[in-house]
Amino acid sequence: MGKRLRETERTYEAGDGAAEPDLSGLPAVASVRLLNPAEFDAVYFDTPDLALAARRITLRRRTGGDDAGWHLKLPTAQADTRTEVHAPLGRGRRTVPPALLAEVLVYTRGRPLVPVVRLRNHRERCQLLDADGTPLAEIAHDHVTAEYPDERDPLSWTETEVELLGGKPKLLDAVEERLTAAGYRRSAHPSKLLHALGDRVPPDPPAPPDTISTAGDAALTYLHEQVRAIAAYDPAVRRDEPDAVHQMRVATRRLRSAFKTYGRELDRAVTDPIGDELKWLAEVLGLERDREVLAERLAERGAELDPDLRTEQLCDRIRGPRADARSSARRQLLRQLCEERYFDLLDRLDALLAAPPLRDPAQRPAEEAVRRAVRRDHRRLARRVAESLALPPGTGRDLALHDARKAAKRARYAAESARPVLGKPAERHRARLAALQKLLGEHQDSVMCRAAIRRLADTARRADEDTFPYGALHQMERERAGAVEAALPKAWGETDRGPLAG
Repeated sequence: MGKRLRETERTYEAGDGAAEPDLSGLPAVASVRLLNPAEFDAVYFDTPDLALAARRITLRRRTGGDDAGWHLKLPTAQADTRTEVHAPLGRGRRTVPPALLAEVLVYTRGRPLVPVVRLRNHRERCQLLDADGTPLAEIAHDHVTAEYPDERDPLSWTETEVELLGGKPKLLDAVEERLTAAGYRRSAHPSKLLHALGDRVPPDPPAPPDTISTAGDAALTYLHEQVRAIAAYDPAVRRDEPDAVHQMRVATRRLRSAFKTYGRELDRAVTDPIGDELKWLAEVLGLERDREVLAERLAERGAELDPDLRTEQLCDRIRGPRADARSSARRQLLRQLCEERYFDLLDRLDALLAAPPLRDPAQRPAEEAVRRAVRRDHRRLARRVAESLALPPGTGRDLALHDARKAAKRARYAAESARPVLGKPAERHRARLAALQKLLGEHQDSVMCRAAIRRLADTARRADEDTFPYGALHQMERERAGAVEAALPKAWGETDRGPLAG
């Protein structure tokens, strides 16, 4: 993986008659150190349609200076701050390092990355130091020339960058005051790349509504949130960060659930096919996650078993080929996240947000429509719970409780989407539903664990091993499921106090 760090900087342009800024007396700054000028030569890469530039992402291969290499810069929610990912230069001038490519695949989607501009930069710089000589910030005066792969004439300009090194953010404010006094102003361009590309940069991706006044606004706000989450967790999944697969899967489920909750506001002829693909994606993401959850549960039950029954053969079967299974599941996941089907789904989500398929009911006032949507999903859950409680213990009840769990999840997501509109009542309702969903999830995990135990017992029987310990494990899980079923009426009573009640 590439080296990751945070970069906080501001860029300025000199106005007519700008003078040298006065840097004396800055807070915490004891001295100013001039550095030798530096020459940089950077080639920037993007898709032919500039998918990265449209999202304020820059990818370059730069030589010169003390940090030559591949640099990927990703925007963050914090003003003036970006995440930088570095990789060595390598041998290929046009071969993007795999670690950096994985960071942007969710946007490039299999399209080639090609040179879009070359920037040559002569930099004159100084550093602001504290009393111990530690750099707090660097001020760089850049003389930039952009050269293009086509026949366009080169473009030249000057700009000044102030980058925070070891200092506090208020130092940037103090330096900005000095620059402003000397005739400088904030640059109109967020980066050198965007300055060089000018009007070639595509429009910004669709943004969520500024305010929520209609049912459509409420639905779109939630849809935007989940699509952003999928894009944010995609590179984290590829980096194999903890919990990333689970969180990306949750975002796909929330999005699919929202299509149904707001089925009156959204054209289901458009959303249903996308929902089918989101279901596929959730299943892809679940291959590894479900295996891990089951393995952990089997290990917990095995540890609770009477030591006289916990044989070496049983422990080996419970553990299973974990490392190999996880490696295989992960390879399969990454393979499918690099296939056209996944990239096509991302394209369809972008198109959905760019041209939302809103129906006439989407124009209704937000509060009224959202409240009705939450109550509809709650009534659906109530029917599922009642059906399951009316059945005797056994396979039929297990299946009915699984349906109730899915209904609880949908109702919970509906309450989540209602929070910007309905506030605390929606949050309280969401919390009650989350508790119920957790209880029902415990029951479903027990059902799946019992099925796995039966499979292990069959394997042991064919090997002429004693299967009694597996029966004990199965009984332990049956008792845990029974405890959930016994607790469910009271838990449902707490949840069913009335959706959106206090």
